[in-house]
Amino acid sequence: MTQPFRAIISDLDGTLLNANHKIDNFTIDTLEKLSQQGVDIFFATGRNYPDVSHIIRKINVENAMLVTSNGARANNLDGKKIVSHYLPENIAFALMNIEFDNQNVCLNSYQGDEWFINKAIPELKNFHQDSGFSYQVVNFGDHHGRKTEKVFFIGRTPEALVPIEHYIREIYGDMVQMTYSALLCLEVMAKGVCKANALEELVKLRGYTLQDCIAFGDGMNDLEMLSLAGKGCLMANADPRLKAALPNNEVIGYNKDEAVAHYIRAIFSMI
Repeated sequence: MTQPFRAIISDLDGTLLNANHKIDNFTIDTLEKLSQQGVDIFFATGRNYPDVSHIIRKINVENAMLVTSNGARANNLDGKKIVSHYLPENIAFALMNIEFDNQNVCLNSYQGDEWFINKAIPELKNFHQDSGFSYQVVNFGDHHGRKTEKVFFIGRTPEALVPIEHYIREIYGDMVQMTYSALLCLEVMAKGVCKANALEELVKLRGYTLQDCIAFGDGMNDLEMLSLAGKGCLMANADPRLKAALPNNEVIGYNKDEAVAHYIRAIFSMI
């Protein structure tokens, strides 16, 4: 049977995962049946690899790949690293030590398999209940820039992140890649790093291009992959900035209703 796409690509939080940041059984069953039909599955997230690798283990699919840290890293099912792009150490360390409003912003970094933060934020652990992945509080002034996949800033309000974004754009604009994974999360990776570029590397290994894929996402860090995929679908709960940037892309349902799984079943004629 000829399939409409060679692969599906899905973001996780706000897209494939439910409102509690977990994957539901209907979605698991859908992906397993899709894989059995010979369709490749790629997960693409801003989260770190050890945080989300447990999600793949819940799904019995062959040849799935996981793009993490917005494209700074990609691994296969066996954990083998296929893609790896770090920020230059000096730039990473400088980003960790720029001035910002410490009352309204917290600083984070993903470095290798570790997550570092400048202060404890207990509510962040709600995103990582399934994996148990957690942060280490450090003084970034005494830290280092080694193996930095991304540096990211979480604000109490979008406005709290604006001065940081402007400063980074002015000082490091052509040396880094910057995006928002959510309204309150500004993320900085090495130049050229985004989900789409990592995915291009992966699908090339399979003998096709992003034009042969359908992609699903909800955040500004999904912009490039939704633009370059053969079909890019936005969630109803997507960042308004993403909807404005891609006004002609189809908007499907909400992540809380497992809209991606329902859409996949419809487009791939699955019972």
